[in-house]
Formats: sequence, structure tokens, C-alpha cells
Amino acid sequence: MKRAWQRMLSGRRLDLLDPTPVDIEVEDIAHGLAFVARWNGQTRGDFAFSVAEHSLLVEEILGRCQPHAPARWRLAALLHDAPEYVIGDMISPVKAAIGAQYGDLDARLTAAIHIRFGLPAQLPAQVKRDIKRADRISAWLEAVRIAGFTVEEADRFFGRPPEAMIDGLEIRLRPPVEVRAAFTARHQTLLSALDRR
Repeated sequence: MKRAWQRMLSGRRLDLLDPTPVDIEVEDIAHGLAFVARWNGQTRGDFAFSVAEHSLLVEEILGRCQPHAPARWRLAALLHDAPEYVIGDMISPVKAAIGAQYGDLDARLTAAIHIRFGLPAQLPAQVKRDIKRADRISAWLEAVRIAGFTVEEADRFFGRPPEAMIDGLEIRLRPPVEVRAAFTARHQTLLSALDRR
């Protein structure tokens, strides 16, 4: 019998084909994402630009694009790539080559993660569009600043973001232990904001 589960450092056993919210812990997500490199690791700097760092940046950009976005949608932005803590970050061409099976796995994990942290399994369409816009702005910034793309290439693949959306934004390259702590802290801040409403 083939194993379809992953043992997490928290001790949880996550079934990848049938994930349940009770087997998801933010510490596992933060730890995994802090070690998953964006751009297949093909970035400048002494540390990989991790998916955890990217997720923090996307949440910050969403706040710039949607200044009145409630904490729940900012939390959704922080968690937008959370399934990659167990399935890794594949560049878009690889995802396209794999096809629908990757998308199905990602969707099941996303739904379980959302439910675990008090979000709807499926986000409203407008929220998904807003997060995707922030994700593309982040991709443009990463592409130009650390992934070796020319501005023209980044414009073609990701669209040029408005200057106000990227002005003053930093690309941080930190050791996994630091970004893991930053991700967990931001997650807790957003969860606390949900509890106060």
C-alpha cells in the first residue's frame, strides 16, 4: 500500500489526498514554507527567497491595494500558498505540464487550511482576484529585484504594477528561523484581529 501522508514536526499526520483541518498547525506551515525556495532557488542573495517570505510580502501588498480589507482576507493572503508546505513550490510551467491533478491537490489542501483557521473553504471570487493581483505584483518585484528578469520581461509575464503599490517595499532574504518566526507572528496577529471582531 502506497503512503499518501506526511508526518509533520508537530507530530500530526497529514493525509495529502484527504486532508483534515485538525491535522494542520501553523507552526508546520511556517516551518515548511520557510524552507521552500521561490523561483526554484534561482535568486540572488545569501539565502533563498522562501515562500514564507513571499507570503508575508503578498499580505503586505494586499493591504496596500485594499487598505480596508478585513483581517480575514489579509489572513487568506498570508496563507495563499500554504499548501506548498507539503507539496512544494512548482514554477508555473511545471504546474501547467502536470495539469489538473496538481490543482486538485492544492484545492483540497487549501480548503482544509482555510477551515482550520476560520476562513471559508472557498474564498469569494473578488477576494481571490485581489489576492491574485497582490501575488502578481509580488512576482514582478521578485522577478526584477532578485530573479534576474529584465523589467521588460517582468512586464510581459506579470504586468507592471503601479508605482504606489511597490514604492518602499523590500525584498527580504532572511535565514529560515527568522522568516518562520515572522510568518508565525503575523499569523497570530491576524488571528487575534479576527477574534476581536
